[in-house]
Amino acid sequence: MKAKITIFLTFDGRAKEAMEYYTENIPGTTVKNLQFFTEDFPNISKEMVGGVLNGILDIQGQEFMFMDMAPGDAPAFNWATSFYIDCQTEEEFDNLFKVLSDGGSVMMGPEKVLDNRKVAWVVDKFGVTWQPVWH
Repeated sequence: MKAKITIFLTFDGRAKEAMEYYTENIPGTTVKNLQFFTEDFPNISKEMVGGVLNGILDIQGQEFMFMDMAPGDAPAFNWATSFYIDCQTEEEFDNLFKVLSDGGSVMMGPEKVLDNRKVAWVVDKFGVTWQPVWH
């Protein structure tokens, strides 16, 4: 069996905004799919119409799926799960750190850790946790 594992993120009505933000600010990010809930979707509530049903981003070769849930239904993101980004240059690290921390919070760094020249732990403005690292 050769199963493919894809990251699946659920948002509280902000999936499209997050997809647009990541596409505009993380180099190498492209939209592969974007479908919305419509009025004729079975058992759809009015507040879900126009929300993301199925969004797929390719972020530097890794697929991320996005979906909206009804307000108050999406589980909160937390730092128990984070996305590690292996940066090739200091400039790439600095740019990602700036973008991901804008409107969010910095849990750690940037700082040198062991053989890594810069490491950070950042919660972005959508509540998603990232770990940019420059070796």
